[in-house]
Amino acid sequence: MARAAQILDNLIAQGKAEPMLVVMTNGNISQEACPGETSEGFKVPTMMLPKTMEGSFETAFPDVVKFVEKTYRVKKDKAHRAIAGLSMGGFHSLFISINYPDMFGYVGLFSAAVDQNQPDPNGHPEIYADRDGKIDNLFSKNPNLFWIGCGKTDFLIKNNNDLRAYLDSKGHKYTYLETDGGHIWRNWRIYLSEFTPLLFK
Repeated sequence: MARAAQILDNLIAQGKAEPMLVVMTNGNISQEACPGETSEGFKVPTMMLPKTMEGSFETAFPDVVKFVEKTYRVKKDKAHRAIAGLSMGGFHSLFISINYPDMFGYVGLFSAAVDQNQPDPNGHPEIYADRDGKIDNLFSKNPNLFWIGCGKTDFLIKNNNDLRAYLDSKGHKYTYLETDGGHIWRNWRIYLSEFTPLLFK
């Protein structure tokens, strides 16, 4: 639905984006694949899955980077790595980037869930502890880009505005794009097409 492959191929073909290897992980860590693509057939999508937003994904994520670097010919430094995600993927992208501040030079949050108010004590609550302190630490390491996009009527707009207010209060530099509409694929296509040309320049 995001048309990510087409957007990326077109930007690269037009010389607007650097060629890159794109890895799309399954943030629903307890699902083997996206709805309709599993051995169980189609299941109604839900966010209420075990191990989805309780720190397991963030804790395991360095293994993804290690696998990519072992399997593909890539540059193995922060300046040549980006992380981005939409909605829950934006949530994972935020908390991965601030828990591993030397891993990604570019961070993109597309209509992201940016708060974790009640961490699951049975998960990894340390991932979500001291969010603002971890954000400060990330910015002390001078990320190349911290990019936020959200729709004016998105149900997460207030959370994103609160995050931006915090960033502003600390003088942290970021790029922001606000669009019409809400939590919709059209916006996420726009964000991907705006974010990608800024990478690895």
